[in-house]
Amino acid sequence: MKTVYNQRDPQEWLDFVALLKQAVAEDKLDQFFSLFLTADERGSLGLRVQIIQSLLKGEHSQREIQQALNTSAATITRGSNMLKQFDPDFIAWVNGKLNGKA
Repeated sequence: MKTVYNQRDPQEWLDFVALLKQAVAEDKLDQFFSLFLTADERGSLGLRVQIIQSLLKGEHSQREIQQALNTSAATITRGSNMLKQFDPDFIAWVNGKLNGKA
């Protein structure tokens, strides 16, 4: 029997974001992420930051980024595809924060 994925209630994400904002306001981010994310998940987020940073710099091809970060081509492609979905002003803000331009 095929299992069908049921999307969870979008309010759950909003609740998580609200809790995250409280953790920021109360300087509890490290504890927050240690509670909600495994070590592997935290590592994956770190890799995602490196991927987005490298893609935004534009100094290397996706294949070169893949090899430098020792990850799959699909992972790099997912990062590249996500960049195309966001408002250019937001991407410019992220680029500034990640690449020291802001």
